[in-house]
Order: sequence, then C-alpha cells, then structure tokens
Amino acid sequence: MRIIPIASGKGGVGKSLAAANLAVAFSQAGKQVVLADLDLGASNLHLIIGHQKPGASIGSFLNNPKIDFSTIIANTDIPNLRFIPGDAEIPGAANLKISQRNMLARRLLSIKADILILDLGAGTHQSILDFFLLSGQGIIVSSPAVTATLNAYVFLKNAVFRLMYSAFKRGVPAYDYLERIRKEGSGLKMLYLPKMLEEIERIDPSSYQKFKTSMERFQPRLILNMLDSPSDSEVAMKIRRSCEAYLGLKVEHLGVIYRDSIQDTSLASRLPIVLYKPNSVLSQAIYRIADKILQTPEDSAPFTISTVDESYQEAAAEAEIDFESKKEYVQELLHSGVLSQSDLIETVKTQQIEINKIKKENVFLKHKLSNAVSQGYKL
Repeated sequence: MRIIPIASGKGGVGKSLAAANLAVAFSQAGKQVVLADLDLGASNLHLIIGHQKPGASIGSFLNNPKIDFSTIIANTDIPNLRFIPGDAEIPGAANLKISQRNMLARRLLSIKADILILDLGAGTHQSILDFFLLSGQGIIVSSPAVTATLNAYVFLKNAVFRLMYSAFKRGVPAYDYLERIRKEGSGLKMLYLPKMLEEIERIDPSSYQKFKTSMERFQPRLILNMLDSPSDSEVAMKIRRSCEAYLGLKVEHLGVIYRDSIQDTSLASRLPIVLYKPNSVLSQAIYRIADKILQTPEDSAPFTISTVDESYQEAAAEAEIDFESKKEYVQELLHSGVLSQSDLIETVKTQQIEINKIKKENVFLKHKLSNAVSQGYKL
C-alpha cells in the first residue's frame, strides 16, 4: 500500500483541498483509495468530499479502542474511495498520547487499499511529524506567501530532527550530543545539520549510519498552491535552497496549482473541484500531479540532483502554461456571460487585498530577520 501523508507548515494553504482532490483523481485512475482525516481537532474533510456528517470517527476510536477500526472506514458516493472521518468535537483530539498515536498508526498501516492518503493537521506537533514520517514520500503543501514558505521549511526541518531523535537511542553519544545542544537553549536552531552530522559521525559512527539510512529513505515532495502568476513559482526555489543548504535534504517539486475562485463554488456544492469542474486549470493541475505520483515507484531510489533539477524546471514550465490556460479560461467565461465584468473587477480587488496582506507580512518578516542577523542569529 502506498502511503501519502499531506502536511503544511501553516493553515490556509489548501492542504485539505489538495488531499481530497488527489484522492478522487487516484480513485478515478482505478486505484482503491482510503482518505483519512487526521487534522484532529479541526476535522472538516467530509465537507470537501460531500460526505454526510459521520457517526463513528477516529475520535470515537481513540476514546474506545475496543471499537472495530474497520467500522469507521466509510464508503463514499465516489467509486473506489473510502473515507476515515476525524473528529472536531472531542477536546484534546489533536494532542495524542504516544500510546494512542502508535495504536492509530498500526490500524492505519493494516488497511487494505492501494493508496492511503493522510490529511494531517497544520503545524509541527510531534504527532503530525510522526504520521508524516510513516512514509518516506510525504507531501508538503505551501503557498507563495512568505509566511507559508518559511513554515514549510520549518516543518521539514522539524521532521529531519524528529528522524534524528528516532535514530538515536537514549544514552548513546549521538543522543547525548543532541540533548546537550537542546539544553543550551536555541542550540538546534543555531547549527547547520551538515555541521552537526560531522560531529555525530566522529563521536558515534553507528548512530550516524542509522540516521543516514533514514535520511536516504526520506524523500519529501512539494506542491505549491494558490499561485496568481508564473513569478510566484520562483519561491519554490527558496524552499529547495534552504533545505539543501541547512538540512542536506533534497525536495522534489510535484507541481503548481493556481488560485481559482471556482474552488469556493465547488466547496459550497460539496463536490471536489475535479468532479465539479474537471476541465478547469486547477483540476488539470491536480490530475497532472496525481499522474506524477503514480508514475513514481513506492520504493524509488533516493533523489539525485538531476532528478530534483528536472522537477523544478518542469514545474516552472507548467506555471507558464497554466497561466496562459487560465487567461483563456477567463476570456471564455467573459464571452459566455458566466463571468460578468463586475465579477472580474471584484476578483481583482480581492487579489489586490491578498497582495497587500502578503506585502505587509514580507515587511514584518524582513524586520524580524534584520533584528535576528544584528544579534548574530543563524537559521
């Protein structure tokens, strides 16, 4: 079974929309798919796929582990797609105990399906990181906003350090070294991983090799969502460069998805966009990403520089092509009367507000970075 965890460093970047629509695209390709809502405490994935409010859920199972787990896996109206509801109403559902997390992971891994998609919560809570690391090929979703790209990098950084702690047993020199740095305050934030690994290889070669093996298996992939123009796709390179320079991590680019107001209409209709408007630019981007995933073997070899380079070049080209398609699509809507001139003006105004908001975030972050640099702080 192919496991695809989907995460984001922050909320509001379209993570759940990507998860739901990819699940539908895989099911349309003839795959038996299970979509699990692990955004515990803020579960709303059932709304996106048009599933009626569930009875039994992951929250129900966590409160009563004696429940047969298979009973919370619900059939949907979409052929080949089953759904595991989360729970937004049980207090503390997002903060799982280690025993609960392990028990839930075992049940998920025992599911019989071709593809299991895990829609994870936003942020870097330990539970989220552990579910993300159930697969070496998890997907991080980001938007071009400065805060979103920064948080995407921070998420991957925390995932790497989570891998590191998992590879080192308590009491070994490598674990003691990490603990010593952590207790110094902001130690883990102030060191580059490659520099740390040099020291770990020196003091604990065995633990170093174990972590190196884990890192070779860890091949995260990026989806850049909510683009407004081809230039927005350039921010993906910032995530790539930061991951390679500071974490020694190669991140493949799966592709870009443009912002489309029709998504709101689709959501209100309780239909995933690939069902509501399969020929839209957004839907075609989803299908393209789904095809790339299906064409990649589950046990693929570690990414090479050449493979990663090609993925970013391809994504940049797709951004240009989709932008032209989007312009043609808008022109068709205007000529057909579906989209009025006032609708277009309102859309432009809304996007201008978003742009101004992003600019303010950018100024704020530049100010924070300037202060950090002046104090000798390193990311």
